[in-house]
Amino acid sequence: MATVPAANGHFQEYPTFGLPSGSVRGFLSVLICSFFWIVLLYPPETEVKAPLGHFFLLTLVFMAFASHPLQEVRQHLLPWLMKLLFVGGSAAVVAYAVFKDPALAATRLTPSSAEIGQWPVLLGCLACGFGIALFLRFVLGRRSEFFMTLRAWVGVIAMLLLFIETILQFLVLPGIPDKNLEALKVWEGVVIAAVAGYFGSRA
Repeated sequence: MATVPAANGHFQEYPTFGLPSGSVRGFLSVLICSFFWIVLLYPPETEVKAPLGHFFLLTLVFMAFASHPLQEVRQHLLPWLMKLLFVGGSAAVVAYAVFKDPALAATRLTPSSAEIGQWPVLLGCLACGFGIALFLRFVLGRRSEFFMTLRAWVGVIAMLLLFIETILQFLVLPGIPDKNLEALKVWEGVVIAAVAGYFGSRA
């Protein structure tokens, strides 16, 4: 990561991984939305619900629509393709699931009543991850090489955690009869904080 003076005398900020601004947030949004796609498209004979923590992650997806003010960044196609994918994909999957079985779709998108009491902790993880990222950006500076390197690593970790979470929820946990609920709560909080941290660093 580096910053160099542009021709107009201003500093040029290189986005994470050298991708157009908004691309990583788009990838993260696709991963967040795809979890709900899997929940809705799961075979009807299998009991599955979207965990409460994923609804907190879903609130971050709206931030993927934050546009960079520079006109040249708006001309890149990748961020818009990501937006089209997670918006269009979500609309198509929800429409299909509701058309096929409205009651099942509603049930799967309703968090378990046993999880409702966790919302203050999950909200705290979301706020802390987002707030710490904003604070570091303020202290280190948006154009700081260290901050941009740190932001890139948070983006990598957030994507890996979302991949692992999807595998864990759909391939690993169904085969475990006695789940460690406390460990799962901690894990869910870590995932939310990491993803919120990246979105906060780009706010």
